[in-house]
Amino acid sequence: MFVKSTVLALSLVLAAAGIASAQSKKPAAAAQQPAAAASSAPTRIQQFQAWGAYSYKQGASTVCYVLSVPTEKKPAGIDHGENFFIVSQRPGQNISYEPQAMMGYTVKDASKINVVIDNKTFVMFTKDKAGWVENAAQEPALVAAMKGGHSMTVNAVSRKGTATSYSYSLAGISASLKQIEGCK
Repeated sequence: MFVKSTVLALSLVLAAAGIASAQSKKPAAAAQQPAAAASSAPTRIQQFQAWGAYSYKQGASTVCYVLSVPTEKKPAGIDHGENFFIVSQRPGQNISYEPQAMMGYTVKDASKINVVIDNKTFVMFTKDKAGWVENAAQEPALVAAMKGGHSMTVNAVSRKGTATSYSYSLAGISASLKQIEGCK
């Protein structure tokens, strides 16, 4: 069930998320790429406990990433949509291990997403339904914290003002990142 829902939802959002990431973070680079760059459907490489390793083609480049879904969503009783935490590797764009939070709803304008790993907080800026590390120099520290951490919580506020919290298992993160290390 975990893998089926992950792959299905991911097939619908990930290609757009990768393109949105490139466009929102690097507008000059995105402008140089053809708008109609073809993307293939994501393929699961391997599942490592709570984290799966995936890849897809975007134009002539391969994008690799690891992904997990929350083990717990708060508050209970509301529609959270499909939520993911992704770490992507896009060698064709010189992007290595870029963490991204994908929310199942539009986040509040000008709000931040906080990723808390074992009492250390990493701040993400937001756009629409996604968040990226505010200070790109902190991306390696976030990935290292994920590899060595025990628990990860992602906190966000929806456009409606609802405070949400998502717990993620870090079991399998190191193995899944190792799997995409040589992405080409």
